[in-house]
Amino acid sequence: MENFNLTKLRDNLRDYIPKDLPKLPSWPAGHTSMNPDDEDGPPALASGTQSDLPLDTIATPEPPRQMVLAEPKPIQPGPKTNLDLMNECDNFPYYQTDTKLFFAHINTYYALYVADYPDTELGYILPSVAQVFRGLPDWKIDESERSLTLITGNTEVERSKAVAMTTQALRATGHFKILRGWRDELYPVYGPKGELLFSIERAASALFGVVTYGCHMTAYTRPKRPADTEEEEVGGEEEMRIWIPRRAATKQTYSGMLDNTVAGGIATGENPFESLVRESAEEASLPPSLVRAHAKSVGTVTYFHIRDHRAGGETRLLQPECQYVYDLELPEEVVPKPSDGEVAGFELMGVEGVKEALRNGEFKPNCALVLLDFFVRHGILTAGEEGFVEIVTRLHRRFEFPTV
Repeated sequence: MENFNLTKLRDNLRDYIPKDLPKLPSWPAGHTSMNPDDEDGPPALASGTQSDLPLDTIATPEPPRQMVLAEPKPIQPGPKTNLDLMNECDNFPYYQTDTKLFFAHINTYYALYVADYPDTELGYILPSVAQVFRGLPDWKIDESERSLTLITGNTEVERSKAVAMTTQALRATGHFKILRGWRDELYPVYGPKGELLFSIERAASALFGVVTYGCHMTAYTRPKRPADTEEEEVGGEEEMRIWIPRRAATKQTYSGMLDNTVAGGIATGENPFESLVRESAEEASLPPSLVRAHAKSVGTVTYFHIRDHRAGGETRLLQPECQYVYDLELPEEVVPKPSDGEVAGFELMGVEGVKEALRNGEFKPNCALVLLDFFVRHGILTAGEEGFVEIVTRLHRRFEFPTV
C-alpha cells in the first residue's frame, strides 16, 4: 500500500499507547464462562447465560440490549456428517432458521463503522473487545447504537494508519492473545461500492470481525490403470486422487490438521489468482508456469465462522470469509512438496480416503467446506445425499457486510 509502512509506525508506538488503557472487565466472584473452548478460563455454565464477558461489569450510559444466547455445543471428534462439517464452519446463526438466536447475536455485538460511511456495517465486534477502545484516539463508542466507529481519516491511507497505530498499541500491551500471531501482512476492508476503506494487520482482523479473503486450490490426478490386454496400449482412468497436505505441528492455528492442497490469505493490493500462484510455490513447490497454465477458477466459497480454540487466540471472535476456489489437475509425475515449513507433508488420497478423513473431523473446518464444494462440482456429492440442497446453498452465503 502506497505511503504506508507498518515498520515505521513502531517507532512512534510509545507515544500513542494511552497511559490509562482500559482493562477487560474482571470476573465477578463465582462467575464462570459458558465458553467450552476457553482453555484459560473457568468451566462452562448451564445454558441461558451470556457467552461473552458480562456486560453488567462495564459502566455504560444505559443498559445495553441483551438477549440470551444458547450454550455453544462442544466440538465433536466424529463421526461427522457433511451437514455437521457445514455447521461447524458456517456457525453464525441464520435469520431464516433461528430468528431468536440470530437477534441474540446481533444485539450482543458492536457494529464496526468508519465515519465517512455511517450506514455501512463493516464487521461485528465482541463487547469485551469494543470496551478496550473506550478513550482511545481515533475511535468512538456509541452504547445506545452498540457501535464502534473509526472517526479519523478521510482516505484509505489515513484510515489504515489509524488502524495500524491502534493494533500496534494493543499488541504492545499484550492485551489479546490473538495478536501474538502477528504476521506483518495487511488485509483489505472494502466499502459498499468495492472501494478500499482501510487495511488491517492479518492477525487483528478477527478482533474487528471484518470480511477476509483467501484462495484455496484442490490439486488432483486421474492416473491411468495398466492395459488389460496386449492390444490395449493405455488403460482407462482410475479413481480420482487428491493431494492432501497436513499442517505442520508448529502452526499457531489448526496445527496438525489436514488442509487443501494450497491455501492462503489474499493481501491488500493482491488479486486472487496472483495470490494463488504465490501460495502454490511457497506451500507446495508448484511451478508458477504450471499453475498459470492449468489452474481453473471455479467460483467462491463463503461462510461466517465463530472461532473456537483451534484457531488460536481468543475464542468467539467473528470471522466472515470469502475463499476464491481453484482446481488443478496435475500430471502423475508432478508431486507437491513442502517449501515454507507450514506443511508437514503431502499424501495422495483416494476419494473414499478423503471422505473418511472428513467424517473423522481431521480437516481444518473451512478446508472441509472447500472439499464439499469440490465434491459437488465433480459429481461426487449428489442430490441423493442428506442435506444436499442446504449444503450447496450455504457454501455460498451472503454477508451483511460489503464484499468485492
